[in-house]
Amino acid sequence: METSIIITLLIPFAGTLIGSAFVFFMKRDIPVLFRKALLGFASGVMVAASIWSLLIPSMEMSSGEGASSVLPAAAGFILGMCFLLAIDYLTPHLHIGDDRPEGLKSRMSRTAMLALAVTIHNIPEGMAVGVVIAGALSDGIDIAPAAALATAVGIAIQNIPEGAIISMPMRSAGNSRGKSFLIGAISGIVEPMGAVLIILLASLMTPVLPYFLAFAAGAMMYVVIEELIPEASEGQHSNIGTVGFAVGFVLMMVLDVVLG
Repeated sequence: METSIIITLLIPFAGTLIGSAFVFFMKRDIPVLFRKALLGFASGVMVAASIWSLLIPSMEMSSGEGASSVLPAAAGFILGMCFLLAIDYLTPHLHIGDDRPEGLKSRMSRTAMLALAVTIHNIPEGMAVGVVIAGALSDGIDIAPAAALATAVGIAIQNIPEGAIISMPMRSAGNSRGKSFLIGAISGIVEPMGAVLIILLASLMTPVLPYFLAFAAGAMMYVVIEELIPEASEGQHSNIGTVGFAVGFVLMMVLDVVLG
């Protein structure tokens, strides 16, 4: 695998590492207003990436005309949503700030279920990077290598606050700084792993690449709608999350257009 591809795969993970490292420099948990802004920012980045880096290329790659040109994007999007819905329903996990575990009943520790909740969030991000790289590597598909870099950089930027949102509550829950950082870092490992898996699968099934692109978009949108936006909007000062969303959306849009 070329060095440039490996670097692109690791960029989002680097963002998670940087964010998780905040636990070594901050003594208290992230303030509520700042956390809402970060959640909104992450939502904006993921929505913009879903549209410009995944759904639009998916429709442009379709060989059909009229209504049939959007069928791969529509089908892949719904499948991505259903995939994350199934994982969310079957995997025992616990969201930060919530005392009620979700998914199947389990005797897992609170820390393990918190880590699983974050890992679920990171799966579609790794898929998104992997499928855009696969598109850039495929012959006859109009996805520039810079588009993969833009997607990786955009997700890495939103992974920085996400890493902090993971590690800081872990520290507040009584874990050591080292363990809190490690949990945050491990949650990000699924991104390059998922990306490599998608690249390998897509290289064997190029005709279904439009479905893969839309599938990743649907999975990312599920996370945004089910988790990030509700957390950013609950309680007072929901407008802070809205402003964060706008900033993240515009930043990712600019990155995709400029670099792609």
